[in-house]
Formats: sequence, structure tokens, C-alpha cells
Amino acid sequence: MSCVRVATWNVNSVKQRVARLLPWLDQRQPDVVCLQETKLTDSAFTELLGGELAGRGYAMALHGEVQWNGVAILSRVGLDDVVTGVVGAPGFPLPEARAVAATCGGIRVHSLYVPNGRTPGSDHYAYKLDWLAALRDVLAAGPEVAIACGDLNIAPTDADVFDPDAYIGQTHVTPPERAALAELTALGMRDVVRDRWPDRRVFTYWDYRAGMFHKDLGMRIDLVLASGPVAERVRAAWVDRQARKGTGPSDHAPVIVDLDEAPDGDIGPVVPPPSAPAAKRGSTKLPQSS
Repeated sequence: MSCVRVATWNVNSVKQRVARLLPWLDQRQPDVVCLQETKLTDSAFTELLGGELAGRGYAMALHGEVQWNGVAILSRVGLDDVVTGVVGAPGFPLPEARAVAATCGGIRVHSLYVPNGRTPGSDHYAYKLDWLAALRDVLAAGPEVAIACGDLNIAPTDADVFDPDAYIGQTHVTPPERAALAELTALGMRDVVRDRWPDRRVFTYWDYRAGMFHKDLGMRIDLVLASGPVAERVRAAWVDRQARKGTGPSDHAPVIVDLDEAPDGDIGPVVPPPSAPAAKRGSTKLPQSS
């Protein structure tokens, strides 16, 4: 069984995004979907969407909680060996619903919502780094054919934020966070969007405030990391910016990766491409810093 289109999307409350999610599934036809920030218990998720998803051929692997966090995998190419959580990962202080894994179409798929970190040097920041270290150990244990994707809450390099100056003193960009991410890629997990578009401006998240989306003042923190055997199958890798437009969007856009064949062609890193020019360095502050 072949897995053709894989997508990851931080929906920022699946309950608030039903009117966006279902039409998007019908339009993009992903075979495997990793969701983050579902913000629903497993029973509430099933009651809300179980029938609609089953009617579209999706099986579900869920790991949720009331109000916060929550991850899911939807698959129509098989869903086996489901594992919730990350073995050895700390809680804050109790374990949180931040990871679920399953084998889909012969690929071990991990849907991940990495802790935010809040403030460099804080207890939550230390929690983030310890959580990432546990994730590294899980990925290192295999299997060899794997995808780890989701909201990793880390911009891999300065090229992945609209202006490095705006993020000085913030999480997502600090050397320890980037080093933790580099430990994942050192395992052979390749950042397939950046692999395919090494020199292009690509963002996946834009703050709701201050018109950041319309100005294209974003960051790339939603990643698809693929092991070598999977990365070699990539034929397209792109951000579905269309899903961030319109009424009631998430503040994240989906990332879509096509394996073996590209139904929409190799259509570019961001679809549709933003019209706003790149901001002049030092000209814009983050909304919370204004």
C-alpha cells in the first residue's frame, strides 16, 4: 500500500476549524494527515468528526485532552501500531498530549506538537529541551522508514523567520532549540521543504495580530522531517497558504508533501505565493513587543 500525500496542520482547535478542515480534506485529498492543537478529548473528537472522517475513508489515531494540546493522525492507507506520547518524555508537571505515532502505508508517522518553551531560561523552556531529547531517542530507535512532522515550535535558521532582529530574546530561535532540532536531522531526518526550496522565503505560521499574515511576517515552525528512504520519494513539498486565508483560519497553514507522484505538480514552496515584499530588517517588531 503506497502513501502518496502526507500533510501536517496545527489547526488551533479542531472544534473551531471544522468548517475549514472538512472542505480542505475534500479539496487536497491527503492520504495521511497529522493534526496538532486539536484541543479535544478523544471521545469529543470522535463524536465531533468520527462519522465525517469515516465517510471519507479515514481511520483515526487520537491523543487529546480537554482545552489544550492534542494531536491526531488521520489515515486512509492503514493505521497500525498506534503509540501515544513519547517514551521517556517529561511532563509539565504531568504528561501532555503532544505526540502520537502510527504506521501508515508502510511509513512510521509521528504527529508532534513540541512544547513552546515560552521564555528562554524558564522551566517550560527546559521542559521543551528535555522533551526534544526524549523524541530524539525515540526516532533513533527506528524504524528506518519514518516521518516526524507537526508544529515543532522551532525555526531551523534565521532564514525561517521574517526578521531575525524581531526575535532576539524570544523562543523558537535560540541556539539550544536549534541544536535540539539539529540532533533530529543528524539522525538522517531531512527537512524536506527546505531540501526542495533551499533559497526561498517560506513561512507556515503568522500571528493573528497586527496584520502579520497579510504582510507575510511569519515564521516556519511546522516541519516535515523524513528519513532517507522517504525523502527520496518526495516529488513536491509545499505550504498550503490558501488554507490560512479567509474567515476563521488557524494561525498556521498546512504543509503538504507528495511522495512518488505530485498530483498538483511541483508547484512551488508556498501556494499561492505571497504578494507582500520581504520586510526590511529591523523595520517590524513582533506584536507582543510593540
